Amino acid sequence: MIISRNWLNEWIDLNEISTQTIVNTLNSIGLEVDSYKSVKAPEKVVIGKVLEKVKHENSDKLNICKVDVGSEILQIVCGAKNVDKDQFVAVSLVGAVLPSGLEIKPAKLRGVESMGMICSSSELGFGKSNEGIMILDESMGKLVLGKALNTYELFNDELIEIELTPNRGDCLSLYGVARDLSAAFDLNLKELIPLKENENSVGIGRILSIKNQSDVEGFFAYKALEIKEEFKLNITIQIRLALIEAYKNNNIENLLTYATHASGVIFCAYDFHKLCKDCQIDEKIILEIKTQEHGEYGIYYKDELIALAGIEQENKFKINDESKIIIIEASYTHPQTIADAVAFYKKKNDTIYRSLRGSEPKLSLGMEYLFNECLKINTISVFSGSQQVFKENEANIIGIFGSEIDKIIGMPIDKNNLVKILRKLGFEISVVNDEQFNIKIPLHRSDIVNIADISEEIVRIIGIDNIPSKALEFREKNRLNRVYFDYQNLKNLRLRASHNGYFESIHYVLDNEEELAQLGFKCIKNKLINPITNELNTLRSTLINHLLNAVSFNLRNSKKKIKLFECGSVFDEFSNEHTKFAMIFSGYKEEAKIANKAKPALIDFYTFLAELKSIIGEFSLQKSEYAFLSPYEQANVYKNGKRIGFVGRVHLSIENKRDLAKTYICELDLEGLKQDFKTVKAYSKFPSMSRDLSIVIPKGFEYEKIKHTIVKLDIERLESFRVVDLYTDENLGDFYSLTINLVFRDFEKTLEDNIILEYIDKIIKALDDEHGLKLR
Repeated sequence: MIISRNWLNEWIDLNEISTQTIVNTLNSIGLEVDSYKSVKAPEKVVIGKVLEKVKHENSDKLNICKVDVGSEILQIVCGAKNVDKDQFVAVSLVGAVLPSGLEIKPAKLRGVESMGMICSSSELGFGKSNEGIMILDESMGKLVLGKALNTYELFNDELIEIELTPNRGDCLSLYGVARDLSAAFDLNLKELIPLKENENSVGIGRILSIKNQSDVEGFFAYKALEIKEEFKLNITIQIRLALIEAYKNNNIENLLTYATHASGVIFCAYDFHKLCKDCQIDEKIILEIKTQEHGEYGIYYKDELIALAGIEQENKFKINDESKIIIIEASYTHPQTIADAVAFYKKKNDTIYRSLRGSEPKLSLGMEYLFNECLKINTISVFSGSQQVFKENEANIIGIFGSEIDKIIGMPIDKNNLVKILRKLGFEISVVNDEQFNIKIPLHRSDIVNIADISEEIVRIIGIDNIPSKALEFREKNRLNRVYFDYQNLKNLRLRASHNGYFESIHYVLDNEEELAQLGFKCIKNKLINPITNELNTLRSTLINHLLNAVSFNLRNSKKKIKLFECGSVFDEFSNEHTKFAMIFSGYKEEAKIANKAKPALIDFYTFLAELKSIIGEFSLQKSEYAFLSPYEQANVYKNGKRIGFVGRVHLSIENKRDLAKTYICELDLEGLKQDFKTVKAYSKFPSMSRDLSIVIPKGFEYEKIKHTIVKLDIERLESFRVVDLYTDENLGDFYSLTINLVFRDFEKTLEDNIILEYIDKIIKALDDEHGLKLR
C-alpha cells in the first residue's frame, strides 16, 4: 500500500507532524513501513505558458514553442504530440538537472536553438501520467508563471509504502490508514464535502432499477453518469495515480481507481448501451442480485451474469473510450464469502486482493468521493439519486470488563482513553457501567472476534514500548494429586528403611490360613474356591507371617543378622483392604568383628525402637496385649495421638517353633505414617537448665500416669522431660527408683535456680497428691 503524504492530508491534518514521526507511528501501530522516500521536482523547473507553437521546418515530429516563464520568453523545441498553445507546462530551465542525470543546456535541434525543456511527469521523477508532456491546471494550486514547481505540494511530496498483513484489509486505503493515525495521534478525521447534485439532472430511476433476493447480505450502491464530450483528468489525479503506479488509459477507470485507493470502496463500471443495446436515454434496465452456489453474489441482466461482486466483471459489459452512459456500482461482500468462492474459482486480480482482505463497507463514503471529482468535470453529467441494496446484519457485540483488558495488557488502562481509542478506530461502544462495556465490531474489522483482539487494538495504539516490562511468570497447573503424594511418601519410607540397613521383602498377597490362625489373626470370611497351593489358600491379614517365614529361611542359610521390611496390602475378615508397613529384626545387633570380640550382642527392644524412630520419626508407646508377642516387650505405637500399629518381640514359643533367634517386629498403618509439613518454630537464644528428679514407684506402676500428671501442670518453661534411669536393689524391695530428666528454658532471660526449684516442687507435690509418689 503506497501512501502519498499530501493525498493523506485530505483525510487527516498532518501538517504539524514530521514524516519520520508518521513512519515511526505507523510501525508502532502495526502498519509496517517497508520504505519511504521524498519525490520532489528538481530545482530550476518552473511553470511556463505556451504562447505559440510552430511546426519545425526540418522535422515532422518537432515543434518550435514560445514559452513564457514569467521573467522571460524562451524558445524551446519540443517533440511531444500533445503540446499546444495556451497550455500551462513544466519547464526545465538551462542548468536544471533532472532525476535521470540529464543536465539542461542550450542546444540546437535541427538548426533551431532551444533554451530549455518542456517536461513530462516521468522525466521529473513522478511516474508516467499520460502520453506526452504534463498539462498543468489549478487543481494543484494557483498557477504563477516562473514559480518553481517544487513549491507546490503536488510536486513536493513524500511516499510511504507499508506492508500489510492479510487481516488488515481495512488499511488498503488512505481513509483506512488515516483512521488508524487519528487514534494514534488523537486527531479527528476531516469531513468530506457533501455531494451536491444538480437539481435539474435526470434521476437514476429513469434508467436503472435494482432487484435482489432476500438472502443477499452484501451491500450495493448504484449511481450513473453520462459523458457528453471527451475529457482529461486534472493534473492532481494524474500525478497521484502515477506515483502509486496505477495510471490507466481510460479516464473513468482512472477515476474509479483513484476513489478506491482513497476510500477503500470497490467499484465496478458497466456500459449502459452494452447492457441494453439500442436503448434510449429514457429506457430503463433492471439489474438483479442473486446468491450464487458458493455464497458469492452475482449481478444479472435479463438472466445473464454480468459480474460477480468483489470477484470479477464480464469483459463484454466493461466500459471503453466510446462509452457514454455509465452505471457505477459500489459493493461490499464479507471477506469469508469471497474466500469461499475464490477457493472454487481460483482467480487472482486486484479486486479479489482487496475484497478478500476486507474492503470498506461505507459505500456512501466512496460514492461521495468519486462523484465529487466527477462534478468538477464539465463534460460529465451526473444522474441524481442512487439505487441501494442494504441488509442490516446482526452485529457482533463483545461484552468486556475493564479489569479483563488490564489483565491481558499488563497495566491499568484509563477507561475514558480506552473508549476514545476504540471509537476513533470505528468501534461502537455502549457503556454499561464504569467497568463494563459492550463493543460493536465494525464490518471493516472482520478479524476482531474476542477480547484478546480488542486488547491488541488498545496495545498497538498505546504503543508496546509504553507498557512497562515485567519478568516472565511461568505458571503451570498443579497436576500433583493424592496418588502422587502417597507414592512419594512410600518411596521416602522405603529409602529410610534401606538407609538403616533393612532389605525390602516382597511376597504374595496370598497366605497360609493355618499359620495366620496360630498367630491370632482373623482371616477373611470368604474362602478362595481355587487357591494356587494349599499353603497360599487365603488373602493375607498381616505382613508378619511372611516376614517370619523369610527370617526362618535366612537363618537356615546361616544368616546371623536379618533385617527386612515390606509394604503391601492386607485384608480384614470383611475383605476390606488396608496398606501396611512392617519391619523385622532378628539375630545379632551387628556383624561379628574385632570390636565386639566376634561375640556381638543380640538385638534388644530399645535398639529396635531407636531404628524405628529413625525411619518413621517421633512416636509414643502405650501398653498392648498381643498373644503372638512377648508379654514383657510389646506396645501399641501412637503417632500424632492416633494408634497406627504395634511393636514388640515375637513370643518365645513362636521363636522356638519356627527356629528363630531373638526377633522383634512391628506392623504399622501406612496412612498413619504420612509425613506432615514441618512447621518452623521460634527458639530461645538463652541456655537451657537441666535437672534430674528421682522418685520411688511401685513395681508395675505405669509411667504413662506420671507423664500425664506432669503434662497436665502446663509449665510454660518446661521444654521437655524423659526417663533416664530405672534402678532397683534389695533395699528398694518391691519398688523402683525412676529418674526423670527435666529441661527448662525461657525465651526472654536465663532462668535462675530459685525459679527452677519452684517448678520442681510443683511437680513433686502433684505426683504425691495424685499417686502418692515420693522422692527417693
